[in-house]
Amino acid sequence: MTEENKKKPNPIDIHVGSRIRLRRNMLGMSQEKLGENLGITFQQIQKYEKGTNRVGASRLQAIASILSVPVAFFFEDAPGQEAGAGNRGFAEDASMAFAIEFCGSPEGLQLNRAFVKIPDVKVRRRIIDLVKSLSPDEAE
Repeated sequence: MTEENKKKPNPIDIHVGSRIRLRRNMLGMSQEKLGENLGITFQQIQKYEKGTNRVGASRLQAIASILSVPVAFFFEDAPGQEAGAGNRGFAEDASMAFAIEFCGSPEGLQLNRAFVKIPDVKVRRRIIDLVKSLSPDEAE
């Protein structure tokens, strides 16, 4: 392996790191809090999320447990994967990738955090109906 290749993060490591960041942000958890739960520094979490440092198997299992997702979540839509249904994890179709991208956006995170704090299921359902009625395409 050349010196140049050693310094460039592997695309899978970058993808896994970005999925850790996505899920952490979806939960409103700071890098510091995740690091505390793992017994490591927030700087190490930053390195994982950037793909600079690889996440070992046992550490990835611990992260999955803390973030309440299966380990497979971190590999969904990873570079080099075929689009077959057998390896898509939570993702059901192309619209799921859009939903994940939206949830990682500032607006998506704000909406998600506020929505899950609404205790009344009927109110949440009415909000969904309202948003669907405002959207140009009401496909389910």
